[in-house]
Amino acid sequence: MSLDHYVTLGRSGLRVSPFCLGAMTFGEDLGWGSSVSESQKIIDRFIELGGNFIDTANFYTKSHSEKILGDHIGRHPARRDRLVLATKFSGNLYPGDPNGGGSGRKSILAACDNSLRRLQTDYIDLYWLHNWDVHTPIEETMAALEDLVRAGKVRYIGVSDTPAWKVAQANMLAQFRGWSAFIGLQIEYSLLERSVEQELVPLALEFGIGITPWSPLKSGALSGKYTRTSTEKPGRGAFVEPFLNEKTFTLVDTLQEIARAHETTVARVALAWVQGRPGVTSTIIGARLVSQLEDNVKALEVKLTSDDLARLDALTRPTFGFPQSMQPYFPAIHNGGTRVNGVQAPPSPFILQKGEKPY
Repeated sequence: MSLDHYVTLGRSGLRVSPFCLGAMTFGEDLGWGSSVSESQKIIDRFIELGGNFIDTANFYTKSHSEKILGDHIGRHPARRDRLVLATKFSGNLYPGDPNGGGSGRKSILAACDNSLRRLQTDYIDLYWLHNWDVHTPIEETMAALEDLVRAGKVRYIGVSDTPAWKVAQANMLAQFRGWSAFIGLQIEYSLLERSVEQELVPLALEFGIGITPWSPLKSGALSGKYTRTSTEKPGRGAFVEPFLNEKTFTLVDTLQEIARAHETTVARVALAWVQGRPGVTSTIIGARLVSQLEDNVKALEVKLTSDDLARLDALTRPTFGFPQSMQPYFPAIHNGGTRVNGVQAPPSPFILQKGEKPY
């Protein structure tokens, strides 16, 4: 597979590349990230390789990320129109202003206009709710987003870092009222973050929402740079250091073995695992250098075997709480010892014997 093997995002007709270029590192305003010049080179190389999906947010690098994209892409309509440009709202850039962020109508409309100005475009292809605002009714948020879609400022909407029950509420509300619904679900997902498989992944599969994972390398912990014997100091240490422990090193050991068998790298194996998960449409990859981008894109060439997947699953399989913890018992209760959809249900201790009748 290559970057120009496009896929539709969720239950929509929006075609995106299987990897999405994350622009959170565009700009050095926070003391780390890519220079303007390097960011432009990364954008150009991503497009050259066939990528068409770029993701940013209104407050990434103090909004400089959006401006870099606007200066390099937005002001050139022929280039801009060939790309799927996504940004997010919710982040507050204005100290002391309670309406400067969040998901209320006043904030959303202002954030959208400001993003359009910085991106130097008159429409956003995919507008993400960045994270759930507990102070705003979801009806207000969805109504404001529908107004933006009807005004032509936004083409599609997505949701990020929000509980499954709230996403379900939002999309059912939209369906009943004839509004635009979320077509994308942006969540943290990696071999070290699989808790999303309890509620959010099943939600996406049921509603036909395309998953776009962020931090598939767990902030670099699965990049292959950090091992038990590594002396390299982690960049953005606060994000990485909590995960440099025995569990991670054991996983990296296995990733190294799999990488050697496939003549590839640890990072590519970890990315290939995420991209192959059920419901995943386009994985967000970030890069500070063009060389990092080129290296990570090669993960699309990695084909993991069933044995590879089983080894990784044995090390990282999450333990779910109620009601998923009851799941092994349900086939016996539901199917009465019969075979359904090719799966043989065990006999239930509660099942009636032949000749018995229920009370």
